[in-house]
Amino acid sequence: MKSTTLRLLFALSLLLNLGVLAAFAYRAAESTGALGAGQASVAGLAEYLDLGDEQQRRWHQAEAGFLQRFEAGATAIHEGRDRLLRRIFAESPDMAAIESDRAAIARLQDEQQQLVIEQLLAERALLDSRQRERLLQLLLSQPVGASGFQELHRD
Repeated sequence: MKSTTLRLLFALSLLLNLGVLAAFAYRAAESTGALGAGQASVAGLAEYLDLGDEQQRRWHQAEAGFLQRFEAGATAIHEGRDRLLRRIFAESPDMAAIESDRAAIARLQDEQQQLVIEQLLAERALLDSRQRERLLQLLLSQPVGASGFQELHRD
């Protein structure tokens, strides 16, 4: 059971890292400040990508429902994770319930990943090749760190 739990929590960590990348890309348009090490300070993602007015309008249309759906999925995953952890640490763990919760979280993660992929493809279609490369490099440059669970188990 320990290795299954570790794999599940590692998968949750990977999804959260993906979520952080996606959230950064979509929230950067509202932020001010540096994007990352060695990158210029910009008012937001639209400016960083040098989007024209029509591109910005279409970009905002493309993301209209995405953030709401993404946040709802993240909330559902978090609730499932909490339920799973409570079951694992119950006085008498119910393995069938634990497996059911694990499978539900995996389905939610798959849905979340598909949602992100669809959104990135929609946004990709709005960009020229230079803008696509800039967005790709921005996403690739985001740090991917250890999850809280992994940090708890480091020497």
